[in-house]
Amino acid sequence: MTDEVETGAAPSLTILAQYMKDLSFEVPGAPRSLQSRDRAPDININVNVNANPLSDSDFDVVLSLNADARDGDKILFHCELVYGGVFRITGFPQEHMLPILFIECPRILFPFARQIVADATRNGGFPPLMIDPIDFAQMFAQRMAQEQRQAGNA
Repeated sequence: MTDEVETGAAPSLTILAQYMKDLSFEVPGAPRSLQSRDRAPDININVNVNANPLSDSDFDVVLSLNADARDGDKILFHCELVYGGVFRITGFPQEHMLPILFIECPRILFPFARQIVADATRNGGFPPLMIDPIDFAQMFAQRMAQEQRQAGNA
């Protein structure tokens, strides 16, 4: 081992656990909503990321995905997933912590969450919903800009 690793100075991002906190899939109009239709339903997807410290180096990062499929004013299905991971983050400068928590950690979690949503929609009788890749860096930048605007208005 090098001195850098022994003193904890080497940057490290480790996944300690991944878990599904909540999964809900509803098809309120079944079986009628499962019938074939002339056009694709309107899909609306909302994404949110939260992070909470568990210790000085361990963080719980939660990715929330909500997806609705509608045909006009009728909900065909609603899927809600809360998928989390516990990450150990050491050796990074403090100014890198928020980008790691809100960009890198959800980027690691996303493929697993995407697969769960695809499986749930397929198992619910619909074609699998394959969520497009998410630009977590852009989401983070928008969130920081919004928080700065709110701080300026306070």
